[in-house]
Amino acid sequence: MKTIKNLSIAVLTAVCLNACSGDYLDTEDHSALEPDAVAEAAGRNPDLFLNGIWAWLVDWGTIATAHDAFNFMSVLLAGDCMSQDIAFTANHYFIYDYQFDDRMENYRRVNVNWSTFYTAISKSNEVINIYPDGGETADEKGLLGQALAVRGMSYTYLVQLFTHYLDASGKIDRAAPGVPIMRTIADGYTMDEIATFKGRNTVGDVLDQAEKDLTKAVELLGEGYERPTDENGKDYIDLGVANGLLARYYLLVQNWEGAAKAAKAAKTGYSQRDAAGLKDGFMDVTASDVMWGFNHTADTETTFASFFSHISAIAPGYSGMGYCTKVMDAWLYNQIPDNDYRKALFNGPEENSAQKSVGAQMPYAPLKFGDKGDWTMDYIYMRAAEMVLIEAEALVRQGKGGEAANVMKELMSKRQPGWNLTNVTLDYILLQRRIELWGEGFAFFDLKRNNLGVDRTYQGNNHLAGYQLVVPAQDVRWTYQIPLAEIQENDLISEEDQNP
Repeated sequence: MKTIKNLSIAVLTAVCLNACSGDYLDTEDHSALEPDAVAEAAGRNPDLFLNGIWAWLVDWGTIATAHDAFNFMSVLLAGDCMSQDIAFTANHYFIYDYQFDDRMENYRRVNVNWSTFYTAISKSNEVINIYPDGGETADEKGLLGQALAVRGMSYTYLVQLFTHYLDASGKIDRAAPGVPIMRTIADGYTMDEIATFKGRNTVGDVLDQAEKDLTKAVELLGEGYERPTDENGKDYIDLGVANGLLARYYLLVQNWEGAAKAAKAAKTGYSQRDAAGLKDGFMDVTASDVMWGFNHTADTETTFASFFSHISAIAPGYSGMGYCTKVMDAWLYNQIPDNDYRKALFNGPEENSAQKSVGAQMPYAPLKFGDKGDWTMDYIYMRAAEMVLIEAEALVRQGKGGEAANVMKELMSKRQPGWNLTNVTLDYILLQRRIELWGEGFAFFDLKRNNLGVDRTYQGNNHLAGYQLVVPAQDVRWTYQIPLAEIQENDLISEEDQNP
């Protein structure tokens, strides 16, 4: 399996040299392989195509060579830096995200966000085109289902990043300008029809495509597909992960019943990590609560241009060396009860001289993310804890606080001894999301979908001087502009279509 993963990176590089440097919306680019050759190769070794997608999500250097541009996890980390929950200790990489000043059309972050997901969609479409009739065997359906899951997930992120998808009341504005949709002949459209979707579709159109992809992925992956059981098995998307992606989508579009149902199904078979598991560094995809991630090897790690370099105060990266340690917001730290095991994952307001690295000694520094000593720390994309929080939030929003408390007990019994609430509120659930998922890439998306802003000016805050700002909900800074290169190269998007 390692050979397959390494080979896929070589293929990815070759394909990107041809297909990734220009218009990311060219869904019919077959410069690497002709359709018949693609189908034959998929029949021989479908892992090659899937690993090309997984390799792209962790790629560094294709879009940009900066150390804050490592595709999927850099998108998530940039979002966390735009929240209130991470405080900077110095001016370094991701500082413009922290400042809410990394959203303009010619900026690197905009290109990384756009290209990460549109290239993932393009690669998914290559697989989708192989099976226009849906596939016959469980493995074929599994390959197609995973491609659809990635495509649906990508549209979900693109809507959140590049559209102003909520109205002033916090409801989904389906008529708002959306993003391009990359459809294929396998979706049932002609080439002329496909070309028309490359403009700014409505938010509703894009969300409908995401839902269609994700629900079809759940259907296909539920027809007997089983992902590998080796060390790379959790690189792949199975039925549980597809349900998890669908739960995230339903949470975004405020379909509370759908979110609760999908999240409950997604976490089936997983167990929440205990007190000891919380201290394992969140760097191993084999952990009991990890549903989906990427098993890094010496051939795939990217050293300083990596998630752990910027988030782990323990690893010998930019954070650990103290160049710019990203620490927990003081207010949020104070909300964690003293008997909650998660409080030990962060320093308090005093320096921690017991730690070896400079970063880990700093006040409020995270001890959550660890170090393997060789930069092969795994990336975690989805955990069962998130599914508990989605199910509980969806139940609360339906007025079922008692049921939500019962669901939360699954998680909180492993976090806070004696926890036994019989009713929980929405504010409580959202706070638990901030504590549990700190640094894992949810803060920006939660703030935007909940129509909330940021206020780092409170008395006693620990945010970097000069960045103690207020950004209210609905501010234009919550939405990225479309990349200038896309406007220049896409005849269906003009400067008049640009976000403010």
